[in-house]
Amino acid sequence: MREHDLVVAVMAVGIVVRSICPALQDKWRETPIVAVDSALRSAVPVIGGHHGANRLALHLHRRLGLYPAITTATEAEGRPNVEGMAEALGCYISNVDSSKGVNMAFLREDVPLIRIEGPRVVIVDEDVSVLKGNGGLVVGLGTNKGVQADEVMEAILSALREVGREPTDIRVLASAWIKGDEPGIKEAARMLDREVIFLSSEVLNSQDPPSPSRASDLGLKGVAEPAALALSKRLLMKKRIYGRVTVALGE
Repeated sequence: MREHDLVVAVMAVGIVVRSICPALQDKWRETPIVAVDSALRSAVPVIGGHHGANRLALHLHRRLGLYPAITTATEAEGRPNVEGMAEALGCYISNVDSSKGVNMAFLREDVPLIRIEGPRVVIVDEDVSVLKGNGGLVVGLGTNKGVQADEVMEAILSALREVGREPTDIRVLASAWIKGDEPGIKEAARMLDREVIFLSSEVLNSQDPPSPSRASDLGLKGVAEPAALALSKRLLMKKRIYGRVTVALGE
């Protein structure tokens, strides 16, 4: 476990558990382990589900057809988790003990993501996760209803070309909660191998975008620019319209 970033143990889960128990001390430092049966039918994350084991099980599913037996509650319910959110944003959780309370809340409700610019002095409760240390581009997206993935991809690539950046520079995609059921946005994120975060109206309206927006008809200050600003320090590119897609870039 000390020598590798991930471990695939081709043996019964019980053997894995008995073998690793003496070495278990801190889930934030332990190597994620996935148990795979000898018939190569199932991939079971044993430890480190939110820290790489679940992703490894899904990778084995995609590449080898193994059933990903993921048991962590947020994944089982199709809900976000704070560890995944931190990874998507290129951050780390500075108060790791908060993750249990926040993930429990994710099972019941949509927990808001709020960015606070300093200098500030902030007092937080035990069930507030503080994420630090991000970098890379935030792609803020606004789209027409029913937009296709290739339209979203072409718009993003066009925006990147205009600022001399590459798709690998993208940290995360962001849009409004009302776009959460748009498969074109989700598919574009999958094609880019990046997460997409859908932000609440409270988060979007807490920003100060430089451009007017027709989203005011929906009670929003905007979509693309506020979404980019909410997860970055500044706008690298104000919103630009590419067909049925609006893109703003933050960094």
